[in-house]
Amino acid sequence: MKTTLVIMAAGIGSRFGGGIKQLAPVGPGGQIIMDYSIHDAIAAGFNKIVFIIRKDIENDFREIIGNRIEKLCAEKNVEVAYTFQALDDLPAGVQLPPQRKKPWGTGQAVLTCKGIVKEPFAVINADDYYGQEAFRIVHDFLLQYTPDAPNRYCMAGFILKNTLSDNGGVTRGISKTDENGYLTQVDETSNIVKTADGAAADGRVLDPESYVSMNFWGLTPEFIDKLEEGFCQFFRSIEGREEKAEYLLPIYIDELLKKGEVSVKVLETRDKWFGVTYQEDKQTVIDAIHALVESGVYTKDLFDDLDA
Repeated sequence: MKTTLVIMAAGIGSRFGGGIKQLAPVGPGGQIIMDYSIHDAIAAGFNKIVFIIRKDIENDFREIIGNRIEKLCAEKNVEVAYTFQALDDLPAGVQLPPQRKKPWGTGQAVLTCKGIVKEPFAVINADDYYGQEAFRIVHDFLLQYTPDAPNRYCMAGFILKNTLSDNGGVTRGISKTDENGYLTQVDETSNIVKTADGAAADGRVLDPESYVSMNFWGLTPEFIDKLEEGFCQFFRSIEGREEKAEYLLPIYIDELLKKGEVSVKVLETRDKWFGVTYQEDKQTVIDAIHALVESGVYTKDLFDDLDA
């Protein structure tokens, strides 16, 4: 079965302070975080990669990673495609608000895959390191897909304490599950910081063992049609907030859960997340990747351990 990894790489990197944060080298051979995700996805069995980018970063993206990954994937029989997120890619009848400067969030990003992704797929952020286990468990779940169950999704459930930055607040989807491990609620929570006791957000103490969504979802091809319907509904609900409102995957999936339209199995991973949210995070990521190479999790050249 074909399974696709969709990588959301269109983010502007506004918190990074200059440069496109997804393209910052962190590995011993100049690899970027995305290289490790692609390696882990191919190792897990994914056989198609879709990059969601913006037209204005296309040349840099292809030069730093795209051309290299296309060549590598051709050798591994892995397909590569691109889609482009754009500010003015809107539902029929919706006018672009003149004050809007940024695209519309992760929901709009994945919607660009319509017509390109026709198989079960995973979605990840380009600038997050997820660990090898997450790719294995989500891929195994996607292999169970049948058209008879178009609304069965999954989510890699990270542990909150394993996903925090030492350099500032982060946004996480705090996730609650039922007794069978199915997602019941996603509470998109911003400004989560490390504390002596674990974690807090704006003074509210959080359970450091909570599951969180790191935007690593396992979805069905039918989800894209739902996403399109949701995008139209989104514009009907944001009057007065057009300048900054975002159509976000976890929020939309939470809406579908509340309506009882879908199920989301939470697949626990104990791997430590890391990423470059802030410029100061970069050295932490470099050190963490170096430690993984030293311990044999990855080779220095990274892709040379994959079978063609």
